[in-house]
Amino acid sequence: MTTTADVQRGAPTPSWPGQLRARISPRADFAMRRIGRLVVSLLVVVLAAFFLVHLVPGDPVRAALGPTAPASLVEATRIELGLNQPVPQQLVNYLAGLLRGDLGTSIQSGLSVGDTIASRFPTTLTLAALGFVVAMLGALPIGMGAALIARSGRGGTANSAVSGALGVIIAIPEFVLAVGLISVFSMWLTILPPAGWGEPRNVVLPVLALALGAMAYLARIVQVEMIKVLDSTYIATAKAKRLPHRVILMRHALPNIITATLTVGGLILSGLVAGTVIIETIFAIPGAGSSLISAIGSKDYPMIQGMVLVYAFSVLAVNLVVDLILLTVDPRTTIAEG
Repeated sequence: MTTTADVQRGAPTPSWPGQLRARISPRADFAMRRIGRLVVSLLVVVLAAFFLVHLVPGDPVRAALGPTAPASLVEATRIELGLNQPVPQQLVNYLAGLLRGDLGTSIQSGLSVGDTIASRFPTTLTLAALGFVVAMLGALPIGMGAALIARSGRGGTANSAVSGALGVIIAIPEFVLAVGLISVFSMWLTILPPAGWGEPRNVVLPVLALALGAMAYLARIVQVEMIKVLDSTYIATAKAKRLPHRVILMRHALPNIITATLTVGGLILSGLVAGTVIIETIFAIPGAGSSLISAIGSKDYPMIQGMVLVYAFSVLAVNLVVDLILLTVDPRTTIAEG
């Protein structure tokens, strides 16, 4: 805050944004900056999605109506959808529709894009959430166990085997994992269905295909962080006090790896939301991802733009929520890293 003496000495007066930020708490300032970043990122995504789909060659109306549709019908549909207008005017119309909450109408189906997303995106979010839960529940014990084996100085072969297996799983693409799981559990063992959604048996394979790579990657992060914690002075102090091993792990070690785990976990959850596009296509799941693939194939501009916008917002919202959680769990480090 600028004092009278500072003004008399010629000290510069802070601008009004600086004065405003000086009056609010660091936590509120951090949250406001994160929300502002989300809004700017979302605007960039909207503009990028709009211009990229317009660069795709071909006529979306002709693709939707078919090659045998009369030219008069094609032109009437183009006028109805506003695709006969210049691209800048189409952008203005699209942004105005977004402000009203209108994502447009699908060229292919004639249905509202918003209604289609509302009916399909919950399935996508459910798949991503289940994949994240499985990845977290598997990564924590695997990573902590691998760290304990490595830290003990014994079981070098076991540690190398675990690290090698995790590295292999991380390197395998999701669609290869999906095909492999279908081959083993559906075609060979015939114990799980290869496609579908809605029943518990249908959920197992797509969730595993989505979660295995994330689980392996997160387990490696947990392993590295756990080794650092086990080598720290406060763990040595706890051992010197002859605390039970279980107490040292659960009360002193585990809380100190939560911050790094949450940070990486948030990025992983964002990746899982995006990864559902491939998984839904392979397993014939009626989610937003399969609709996006279909829209790209038919050059359905409004559907592509709406789906990309919702996916981007989901990823950005997940990152924002993780930042706010970290702000609550470890405010000093989170604010310092900004």
